Amino acid sequence: MNVKILLIRPKPHKETIGLQKVMICEPLELEYLGTYIKSYGHEVEILDMILEKKPISFYIEKFNPDVVGLTAYIAHVNIVKEYAREIKQIKNCSVVVGGVHAEVVPEDFDSPFIDYIIKANGIKTFGQIISALQNNLSTENIEGIWGNNLSPIKETTFAYPHPDRSLVKKYRDKYYYMFHNPCALMKTSFGCPYNCSFCFCRKITDGKYFFRNIKDIIDELKNIPEDEIYIVDDDFLVDRDRLLEFCNALDEQNIKKKYLIYGRADFIAKNEDVIKRFQASGLRAVIVGLESGREEELLKYNKKSSVEINETAVSILNKYNIECYGTFIIGIDYEKKDFSNLYIWIKKLNIKFINLQPFTPLPGTELYDDYKDTLIISRDQFEKWDLAHTVVKPVKMDIRSYYFNILKIYYKITMNPVNILKMIKKYGIKECFKLSLGTSSITMQYIKKSLQKEIR
Repeated sequence: MNVKILLIRPKPHKETIGLQKVMICEPLELEYLGTYIKSYGHEVEILDMILEKKPISFYIEKFNPDVVGLTAYIAHVNIVKEYAREIKQIKNCSVVVGGVHAEVVPEDFDSPFIDYIIKANGIKTFGQIISALQNNLSTENIEGIWGNNLSPIKETTFAYPHPDRSLVKKYRDKYYYMFHNPCALMKTSFGCPYNCSFCFCRKITDGKYFFRNIKDIIDELKNIPEDEIYIVDDDFLVDRDRLLEFCNALDEQNIKKKYLIYGRADFIAKNEDVIKRFQASGLRAVIVGLESGREEELLKYNKKSSVEINETAVSILNKYNIECYGTFIIGIDYEKKDFSNLYIWIKKLNIKFINLQPFTPLPGTELYDDYKDTLIISRDQFEKWDLAHTVVKPVKMDIRSYYFNILKIYYKITMNPVNILKMIKKYGIKECFKLSLGTSSITMQYIKKSLQKEIR
Protein backbone atom coordinates (compact mmCIF):
# COMPACT_ATOMS: atom_id res chain seq x y z
CA MET A 1 0.00 0.00 0.00
CA ASN A 2 1.37 3.39 -0.99
CA VAL A 3 1.60 6.13 1.64
CA LYS A 4 0.06 9.61 1.41
CA ILE A 5 2.64 12.13 2.58
CA LEU A 6 2.19 15.84 3.23
CA LEU A 7 5.41 17.86 3.55
CA ILE A 8 5.03 21.24 5.27
CA ARG A 9 7.21 24.34 5.42
CA PRO A 10 5.99 26.32 8.51
CA LYS A 11 5.04 29.96 8.62
CA PRO A 12 7.19 32.07 10.97
CA HIS A 13 5.80 33.08 14.36
CA LYS A 14 4.46 36.64 14.56
CA GLU A 15 7.25 37.46 17.06
CA THR A 16 9.97 36.43 14.63
CA ILE A 17 11.73 39.34 12.94
CA GLY A 18 12.16 37.66 9.61
CA LEU A 19 13.76 38.21 6.26
CA GLN A 20 10.65 36.66 4.69
CA LYS A 21 9.57 40.29 4.29
CA VAL A 22 12.26 40.72 1.61
CA MET A 23 12.69 37.12 0.44
CA ILE A 24 10.68 33.92 0.14
CA CYS A 25 12.74 31.08 -1.29
CA GLU A 26 11.56 27.68 -2.42
CA PRO A 27 11.64 24.85 0.19
CA LEU A 28 14.45 22.98 -1.54
CA GLU A 29 14.85 20.43 1.25
CA LEU A 30 11.21 19.38 0.88
CA GLU A 31 11.54 19.18 -2.91
CA TYR A 32 14.45 16.74 -2.51
CA LEU A 33 12.50 14.75 0.06
CA GLY A 34 9.36 14.67 -2.09
CA THR A 35 11.24 13.59 -5.21
CA TYR A 36 12.96 10.75 -3.39
CA ILE A 37 9.73 9.48 -1.82
CA LYS A 38 7.78 9.78 -5.09
CA SER A 39 10.32 7.49 -6.75
CA TYR A 40 8.97 4.70 -4.53
CA GLY A 41 5.43 5.28 -5.74
CA HIS A 42 4.10 7.25 -2.78
CA GLU A 43 1.75 10.22 -3.10
CA VAL A 44 3.41 13.47 -2.06
CA GLU A 45 2.26 17.05 -1.71
CA ILE A 46 4.21 20.09 -0.47
CA LEU A 47 2.44 22.75 1.56
CA ASP A 48 4.13 26.14 1.94
CA MET A 49 2.48 27.80 4.91
CA ILE A 50 4.41 31.04 4.32
CA LEU A 51 2.23 31.55 1.25
CA GLU A 52 -0.99 29.79 2.24
CA LYS A 53 -3.79 31.73 3.94
CA LYS A 54 -5.97 29.03 5.50
CA PRO A 55 -5.14 27.30 8.83
CA ILE A 56 -3.22 24.05 8.77
CA SER A 57 -6.33 22.12 9.87
CA PHE A 58 -7.93 22.88 6.49
CA TYR A 59 -5.12 21.19 4.59
CA ILE A 60 -4.94 18.15 6.89
CA GLU A 61 -8.63 17.52 6.36
CA LYS A 62 -8.31 18.13 2.62
CA PHE A 63 -5.27 15.92 1.97
CA ASN A 64 -5.93 13.31 4.70
CA PRO A 65 -2.26 12.24 4.96
CA ASP A 66 -0.82 9.07 6.46
CA VAL A 67 2.43 10.90 7.27
CA VAL A 68 3.19 14.60 7.79
CA GLY A 69 6.78 15.80 7.44
CA LEU A 70 7.80 19.17 8.88
CA THR A 71 11.04 21.07 8.31
CA ALA A 72 12.25 23.75 10.72
CA TYR A 73 14.92 26.16 11.87
CA ILE A 74 15.33 27.13 15.53
CA ALA A 75 12.78 29.96 15.26
CA HIS A 76 10.12 27.46 14.11
CA VAL A 77 10.32 25.04 17.05
CA ASN A 78 7.21 26.25 18.89
CA ILE A 79 5.29 26.68 15.63
CA VAL A 80 6.10 23.11 14.61
CA LYS A 81 5.07 21.74 18.00
CA GLU A 82 1.76 23.58 17.72
CA TYR A 83 1.27 22.28 14.17
CA ALA A 84 1.88 18.74 15.43
CA ARG A 85 -0.70 19.17 18.19
CA GLU A 86 -3.31 20.46 15.72
CA ILE A 87 -2.54 17.67 13.25
CA LYS A 88 -2.97 14.95 15.86
CA GLN A 89 -6.34 16.40 16.91
CA ILE A 90 -7.60 15.96 13.35
CA LYS A 91 -5.86 12.83 12.09
CA ASN A 92 -4.07 9.94 13.78
CA CYS A 93 -1.16 10.06 11.35
CA SER A 94 2.60 9.92 11.88
CA VAL A 95 4.35 13.27 12.37
CA VAL A 96 8.03 13.52 11.41
CA VAL A 97 10.26 16.55 12.03
CA GLY A 98 13.60 17.24 10.36
CA GLY A 99 15.80 20.10 9.22
CA VAL A 100 19.05 21.69 10.34
CA HIS A 101 18.03 22.44 13.93
CA ALA A 102 16.59 18.96 14.45
CA GLU A 103 19.90 17.47 13.31
CA VAL A 104 21.98 19.49 15.77
CA VAL A 105 19.62 19.92 18.76
CA PRO A 106 16.90 17.26 18.25
CA GLU A 107 15.74 17.35 21.87
CA ASP A 108 14.21 20.79 21.28
CA PHE A 109 11.42 19.10 19.30
CA ASP A 110 10.58 16.56 21.99
CA SER A 111 6.77 16.48 22.10
CA PRO A 112 4.03 13.90 22.65
CA PHE A 113 2.59 14.96 19.29
CA ILE A 114 5.79 14.34 17.29
CA ASP A 115 6.50 10.68 16.47
CA TYR A 116 9.93 10.91 14.86
CA ILE A 117 12.73 13.48 14.99
CA ILE A 118 15.41 13.05 12.33
CA LYS A 119 18.91 13.69 13.68
CA ALA A 120 20.98 12.56 10.67
CA ASN A 121 20.86 11.83 6.93
CA GLY A 122 17.45 13.43 6.45
CA ILE A 123 16.40 12.08 3.06
CA LYS A 124 17.62 8.54 3.70
CA THR A 125 16.17 8.41 7.22
CA PHE A 126 12.79 9.76 6.13
CA GLY A 127 12.67 7.09 3.42
CA GLN A 128 13.44 4.39 5.99
CA ILE A 129 10.65 5.67 8.24
CA ILE A 130 8.15 5.58 5.36
CA SER A 131 9.24 2.05 4.38
CA ALA A 132 8.87 0.81 7.96
CA LEU A 133 5.41 2.35 8.32
CA GLN A 134 4.33 0.98 4.95
CA ASN A 135 5.31 -2.56 5.94
CA ASN A 136 4.25 -2.35 9.63
CA LEU A 137 7.85 -2.77 10.77
CA SER A 138 9.61 -1.37 13.83
CA THR A 139 11.61 1.85 13.47
CA GLU A 140 13.83 1.11 16.49
CA ASN A 141 16.84 0.17 14.36
CA ILE A 142 16.77 3.24 12.12
CA GLU A 143 19.97 5.04 13.10
CA GLY A 144 18.95 8.54 12.03
CA ILE A 145 16.00 8.81 14.43
CA TRP A 146 16.55 10.68 17.69
CA GLY A 147 15.79 8.56 20.74
CA ASN A 148 16.91 5.26 19.21
CA ASN A 149 20.21 5.46 21.14
CA LEU A 150 22.16 4.71 17.97
CA SER A 151 25.10 6.65 16.56
CA PRO A 152 24.59 7.17 12.83
CA ILE A 153 27.49 7.82 10.48
CA LYS A 154 26.60 10.97 8.58
CA GLU A 155 26.70 10.74 4.81
CA THR A 156 29.64 12.29 2.97
CA THR A 157 28.26 11.89 -0.54
CA PHE A 158 25.04 13.09 -2.13
CA ALA A 159 23.59 10.72 -4.70
CA TYR A 160 19.90 11.61 -4.57
CA PRO A 161 17.74 12.51 -7.61
CA HIS A 162 17.41 16.17 -8.58
CA PRO A 163 14.53 17.97 -6.83
CA ASP A 164 11.20 17.85 -8.65
CA ARG A 165 10.35 21.55 -8.71
CA SER A 166 6.89 20.83 -10.10
CA LEU A 167 5.96 19.84 -6.55
CA VAL A 168 5.73 23.58 -5.79
CA LYS A 169 4.43 24.62 -9.20
CA LYS A 170 1.59 26.66 -7.71
CA TYR A 171 4.05 28.70 -5.62
CA ARG A 172 6.98 29.14 -8.00
CA ASP A 173 6.21 32.64 -9.22
CA LYS A 174 6.17 33.81 -5.58
CA TYR A 175 9.73 32.73 -4.80
CA TYR A 176 12.34 35.49 -4.82
CA TYR A 177 15.37 36.89 -3.00
CA MET A 178 15.36 40.68 -2.91
CA PHE A 179 15.99 41.70 -6.53
CA HIS A 180 16.50 38.13 -7.72
CA ASN A 181 12.98 37.54 -8.93
CA PRO A 182 11.82 34.89 -9.68
CA CYS A 183 14.56 32.85 -8.08
CA ALA A 184 15.38 29.12 -7.87
CA LEU A 185 17.53 27.46 -5.21
CA MET A 186 20.35 25.00 -5.78
CA LYS A 187 22.67 23.06 -3.45
CA THR A 188 26.06 21.90 -4.73
CA SER A 189 28.04 21.19 -1.54
CA PHE A 190 27.45 20.29 2.09
CA GLY A 191 29.08 21.56 5.26
CA CYS A 192 31.94 24.04 5.42
CA PRO A 193 35.72 23.50 5.58
CA TYR A 194 36.16 26.42 7.98
CA ASN A 195 35.51 26.65 11.72
CA CYS A 196 34.00 29.99 12.72
CA SER A 197 33.06 29.85 16.39
CA PHE A 198 29.52 31.24 15.94
CA CYS A 199 28.56 29.04 13.00
CA PHE A 200 25.99 26.26 12.85
CA CYS A 201 27.06 24.86 9.45
CA ARG A 202 29.79 22.45 10.54
CA LYS A 203 27.55 20.98 13.24
CA ILE A 204 25.06 19.73 10.65
CA THR A 205 27.66 17.55 8.92
CA ASP A 206 29.85 16.80 11.97
CA GLY A 207 32.61 18.96 10.52
CA LYS A 208 32.68 17.14 7.18
CA TYR A 209 32.68 18.94 3.82
CA PHE A 210 31.78 17.33 0.50
CA PHE A 211 30.37 18.39 -2.85
CA ARG A 212 28.57 17.22 -5.99
CA ASN A 213 30.39 16.80 -9.29
CA ILE A 214 30.11 19.55 -11.90
CA LYS A 215 28.42 17.41 -14.56
CA ASP A 216 25.57 16.58 -12.19
CA ILE A 217 25.20 20.28 -11.30
CA ILE A 218 25.07 21.29 -14.96
CA ASP A 219 22.46 18.61 -15.69
CA GLU A 220 20.27 20.05 -12.95
CA LEU A 221 20.77 23.63 -14.13
CA LYS A 222 19.55 22.71 -17.61
CA ASN A 223 16.16 21.78 -16.15
CA ILE A 224 15.65 24.85 -13.96
CA PRO A 225 13.32 27.33 -15.71
CA GLU A 226 14.31 30.41 -13.69
CA ASP A 227 17.17 32.63 -14.82
CA GLU A 228 18.09 33.67 -11.28
CA ILE A 229 19.85 30.92 -9.31
CA TYR A 230 20.57 31.18 -5.59
CA ILE A 231 23.29 28.64 -4.74
CA VAL A 232 22.69 27.99 -1.05
CA ASP A 233 25.96 26.22 -0.25
CA ASP A 234 27.32 27.39 3.10
CA ASP A 235 30.30 28.58 1.06
CA PHE A 236 30.42 28.19 -2.72
CA LEU A 237 33.85 29.84 -3.03
CA VAL A 238 36.12 27.08 -1.72
CA ASP A 239 38.05 25.37 -4.54
CA ARG A 240 39.31 27.62 -7.37
CA ASP A 241 39.79 24.67 -9.78
CA ARG A 242 36.23 23.50 -9.21
CA LEU A 243 34.90 27.03 -9.78
CA LEU A 244 36.82 27.39 -13.03
CA GLU A 245 35.53 23.99 -14.14
CA PHE A 246 32.01 25.18 -13.32
CA CYS A 247 32.44 28.38 -15.37
CA ASN A 248 33.89 26.46 -18.32
CA ALA A 249 30.98 24.02 -18.23
CA LEU A 250 28.47 26.91 -18.18
CA ASP A 251 30.05 28.36 -21.29
CA GLU A 252 30.38 25.03 -23.08
CA GLN A 253 26.70 24.24 -22.47
CA ASN A 254 25.67 27.83 -23.29
CA ILE A 255 23.86 28.20 -19.96
CA LYS A 256 22.92 31.84 -19.47
CA LYS A 257 21.81 32.38 -15.89
CA LYS A 258 22.57 34.78 -13.05
CA TYR A 259 23.95 33.60 -9.72
CA LEU A 260 23.70 34.64 -6.08
CA ILE A 261 26.11 32.77 -3.80
CA TYR A 262 27.69 32.71 -0.35
CA GLY A 263 31.44 33.33 -0.30
CA ARG A 264 34.26 34.15 2.09
CA ALA A 265 36.19 37.40 1.87
CA ASP A 266 39.59 35.71 2.02
CA PHE A 267 38.86 33.61 -1.08
CA ILE A 268 37.66 36.66 -3.01
CA ALA A 269 40.72 38.67 -1.98
CA LYS A 270 43.13 35.92 -3.06
CA ASN A 271 41.37 34.89 -6.28
CA GLU A 272 40.43 38.01 -8.23
CA ASP A 273 40.95 36.15 -11.53
CA VAL A 274 38.34 33.53 -10.55
CA ILE A 275 35.83 36.21 -9.54
CA LYS A 276 36.39 38.01 -12.86
CA ARG A 277 35.88 34.73 -14.74
CA PHE A 278 32.74 33.84 -12.78
CA GLN A 279 31.29 37.31 -13.34
CA ALA A 280 31.61 36.76 -17.08
CA SER A 281 29.62 33.52 -16.68
CA GLY A 282 26.80 35.06 -14.65
CA LEU A 283 27.90 35.84 -11.08
CA ARG A 284 25.64 38.68 -9.98
CA ALA A 285 25.86 38.90 -6.18
CA VAL A 286 27.77 37.43 -3.23
CA ILE A 287 26.64 37.23 0.38
CA VAL A 288 29.85 37.84 2.32
CA GLY A 289 30.24 37.27 6.05
CA LEU A 290 32.34 40.36 6.76
CA GLU A 291 31.19 40.14 10.41
CA SER A 292 33.19 43.09 11.74
CA GLY A 293 35.51 45.99 11.01
CA ARG A 294 37.43 45.28 14.23
CA GLU A 295 40.39 42.91 14.23
CA GLU A 296 39.76 41.68 17.77
CA GLU A 297 36.24 40.56 16.87
CA LEU A 298 37.38 38.69 13.77
CA LEU A 299 39.90 36.89 15.97
CA LYS A 300 37.21 36.07 18.53
CA TYR A 301 34.98 34.63 15.81
CA ASN A 302 37.87 32.54 14.42
CA LYS A 303 37.26 34.00 10.95
CA LYS A 304 40.89 33.52 9.84
CA SER A 305 40.47 36.87 8.08
CA SER A 306 41.27 40.54 8.68
CA VAL A 307 39.84 44.01 8.10
CA GLU A 308 42.27 44.49 5.22
CA ILE A 309 41.12 41.23 3.59
CA ASN A 310 37.48 42.30 3.96
CA GLU A 311 38.20 45.62 2.31
CA THR A 312 40.10 43.99 -0.56
CA ALA A 313 37.27 41.51 -1.16
CA VAL A 314 34.58 44.18 -1.34
CA SER A 315 36.70 46.33 -3.65
CA ILE A 316 37.08 43.38 -6.03
CA LEU A 317 33.32 42.77 -6.08
CA ASN A 318 32.72 46.48 -6.72
CA LYS A 319 35.33 46.47 -9.49
CA TYR A 320 33.42 43.81 -11.43
CA ASN A 321 29.96 45.23 -10.65
CA ILE A 322 29.05 42.25 -8.45
CA GLU A 323 26.62 43.17 -5.69
CA CYS A 324 27.97 42.59 -2.18
CA TYR A 325 25.41 41.64 0.47
CA GLY A 326 27.48 42.20 3.61
CA THR A 327 26.55 40.47 6.86
CA PHE A 328 27.79 41.82 10.19
CA ILE A 329 27.65 40.64 13.80
CA ILE A 330 26.85 43.40 16.30
CA GLY A 331 28.76 42.70 19.51
CA ILE A 332 27.10 42.87 22.91
CA ASP A 333 29.89 45.23 24.03
CA TYR A 334 29.01 47.85 21.41
CA GLU A 335 28.46 51.42 22.48
CA LYS A 336 27.44 54.45 20.45
CA LYS A 337 30.93 55.09 19.08
CA ASP A 338 31.19 51.49 17.86
CA PHE A 339 27.97 51.82 15.88
CA SER A 340 29.29 55.09 14.48
CA ASN A 341 32.60 53.49 13.49
CA LEU A 342 30.79 50.57 11.87
CA TYR A 343 28.65 52.95 9.81
CA ILE A 344 31.72 54.90 8.66
CA TRP A 345 33.47 51.66 7.67
CA ILE A 346 30.47 50.27 5.76
CA LYS A 347 30.08 53.59 3.95
CA LYS A 348 33.78 53.47 3.05
CA LEU A 349 33.29 50.00 1.59
CA ASN A 350 30.49 51.33 -0.66
CA ILE A 351 28.04 48.54 0.17
CA LYS A 352 24.33 49.13 -0.44
CA PHE A 353 22.90 46.01 1.20
CA ILE A 354 23.70 44.94 4.74
CA ASN A 355 22.42 42.47 7.30
CA LEU A 356 23.17 43.44 10.91
CA GLN A 357 22.81 40.51 13.30
CA PRO A 358 22.99 40.97 17.07
CA PHE A 359 25.55 38.53 18.46
CA THR A 360 23.67 35.25 18.92
CA PRO A 361 25.37 32.21 20.53
CA LEU A 362 23.17 29.56 18.91
CA PRO A 363 22.54 26.36 20.85
CA GLY A 364 24.84 23.70 19.47
CA THR A 365 27.75 26.06 18.81
CA GLU A 366 30.93 26.48 20.88
CA LEU A 367 29.86 29.95 22.00
CA TYR A 368 26.53 28.90 23.50
CA ASP A 369 28.01 27.42 26.69
CA ASP A 370 29.96 30.64 27.27
CA TYR A 371 26.81 32.78 27.30
CA LYS A 372 23.96 30.48 28.38
CA ASP A 373 23.90 31.98 31.87
CA THR A 374 23.55 35.57 30.58
CA LEU A 375 20.59 35.10 28.24
CA ILE A 376 17.75 37.63 28.34
CA ILE A 377 15.65 35.52 25.99
CA SER A 378 15.07 32.02 27.30
CA ARG A 379 15.81 28.89 25.32
CA ASP A 380 12.13 28.02 24.98
CA GLN A 381 11.28 31.35 23.32
CA PHE A 382 12.45 29.83 20.07
CA GLU A 383 10.65 32.31 17.83
CA LYS A 384 12.97 35.06 19.08
CA TRP A 385 16.16 33.15 18.22
CA ASP A 386 16.03 34.65 14.74
CA LEU A 387 19.42 36.43 14.54
CA ALA A 388 17.52 39.71 14.83
CA HIS A 389 16.43 39.73 18.48
CA THR A 390 19.09 40.46 21.07
CA VAL A 391 19.31 37.26 23.13
CA VAL A 392 22.28 38.34 25.30
CA LYS A 393 22.03 41.58 27.26
CA PRO A 394 24.19 44.39 25.81
CA VAL A 395 26.97 45.38 28.21
CA LYS A 396 27.28 49.11 27.52
CA MET A 397 23.84 50.16 26.19
CA ASP A 398 20.23 49.62 27.09
CA ILE A 399 18.36 47.40 24.65
CA ARG A 400 16.25 50.22 23.19
CA SER A 401 19.36 52.18 22.24
CA TYR A 402 20.96 49.03 20.88
CA TYR A 403 18.00 48.36 18.56
CA PHE A 404 17.76 52.03 17.60
CA ASN A 405 21.40 52.15 16.53
CA ILE A 406 20.97 49.01 14.41
CA LEU A 407 18.03 50.65 12.63
CA LYS A 408 19.93 53.88 12.20
CA ILE A 409 22.75 52.17 10.32
CA TYR A 410 20.27 50.32 8.10
CA TYR A 411 18.60 53.55 7.08
CA LYS A 412 21.77 55.58 6.70
CA ILE A 413 23.18 52.93 4.35
CA THR A 414 20.36 51.27 2.45
CA MET A 415 17.99 54.26 2.42
CA ASN A 416 20.73 56.73 1.56
CA PRO A 417 19.37 58.84 -1.38
CA VAL A 418 22.44 58.05 -3.48
CA ASN A 419 21.98 54.31 -2.93
CA ILE A 420 18.25 54.54 -3.63
CA LEU A 421 18.91 56.20 -6.98
CA LYS A 422 21.48 53.53 -7.83
CA MET A 423 19.00 50.78 -6.95
CA ILE A 424 16.21 52.33 -9.02
CA LYS A 425 18.53 52.72 -11.98
CA LYS A 426 19.75 49.12 -11.69
CA TYR A 427 16.60 47.27 -10.66
CA GLY A 428 13.66 49.52 -11.55
CA ILE A 429 11.06 51.36 -9.48
CA LYS A 430 8.72 48.36 -9.11
CA GLU A 431 11.32 46.07 -7.54
CA CYS A 432 12.65 48.86 -5.33
CA PHE A 433 9.14 49.69 -4.11
CA LYS A 434 8.52 46.02 -3.27
CA LEU A 435 11.77 45.87 -1.31
CA SER A 436 10.97 49.11 0.53
CA LEU A 437 7.63 47.69 1.69
CA GLY A 438 9.42 44.64 3.07
CA THR A 439 12.09 46.63 4.87
CA SER A 440 9.44 48.98 6.27
CA SER A 441 7.62 46.00 7.74
CA ILE A 442 10.83 44.77 9.42
CA THR A 443 11.46 48.29 10.70
CA MET A 444 8.01 48.37 12.30
CA GLN A 445 8.78 45.10 14.07
CA TYR A 446 11.90 46.70 15.56
CA ILE A 447 10.03 49.88 16.51
CA LYS A 448 7.25 47.93 18.23
CA LYS A 449 9.90 45.91 20.02
CA SER A 450 11.60 49.10 21.23
CA LEU A 451 8.32 50.59 22.49
CA GLN A 452 7.38 47.58 24.60
CA LYS A 453 7.40 48.23 28.34
CA GLU A 454 9.64 45.22 28.89
CA ILE A 455 11.84 44.32 25.95
CA ARG A 456 12.39 40.63 25.40
